[in-house]
Amino acid sequence: MFTGLVQTQGKLLARGPRGEGFRLGVAHNLGPLELGESVAVNGVCLTATLCHPERFEADVSRETVACSNLGALSIGASVHLERALRVGDRFGGHIVAGHVDAISRLLEVKKFGDALELGFELPHGLLPYLAEKGSVALNGVSLTINWVKATQFGVTVVPHTQHSTHLATLQLGDLVNVEVDVLARYVVHLARLGAITGIEPVEASPDRDASLRLALIKAGIL
Repeated sequence: MFTGLVQTQGKLLARGPRGEGFRLGVAHNLGPLELGESVAVNGVCLTATLCHPERFEADVSRETVACSNLGALSIGASVHLERALRVGDRFGGHIVAGHVDAISRLLEVKKFGDALELGFELPHGLLPYLAEKGSVALNGVSLTINWVKATQFGVTVVPHTQHSTHLATLQLGDLVNVEVDVLARYVVHLARLGAITGIEPVEASPDRDASLRLALIKAGIL
């Protein structure tokens, strides 16, 4: 599990075929990594299969190739890196699993003072999971959603995040990895499951349940 607070930026050194996916070589300054350790690379949870003091390798599966931007990055590209959360660590972002849902394209950039507002296309099927003032991870960075429209959503990148990540250097048309908030994922799943099966929660209040169902219908989730 991760928090979406990027620890450092690494560099993509190599990408070679590996079965139906590929193997990445990444330069880093995270300190000693252990074989089998989980590292988020641009928000994708990968397992370190070969560790050197300032370099590690990790395999990327066919599924990850299909739903992330790791296969489209050029050699030498900057990548966000975060080691897995340890028990007792500060939790400053939100729960990030490293399981990317889709990729999204940067559509617009606006400057507001020293902050940047980035507008991205809304990937198909993700509208129910994105809410204003909710959380989303973009290339592994925990961000607050400013606004959501039918086909787009926007986030603000504050100066600290601009300096510690590569989000401020993105160009129009660039692709980013999107992971929805895990809490939203389960809320939507349970709501849809209830609609399909008709199963009510144990000891549920009929009035409260009806109100929740009506709110979800109005929001377009059911």
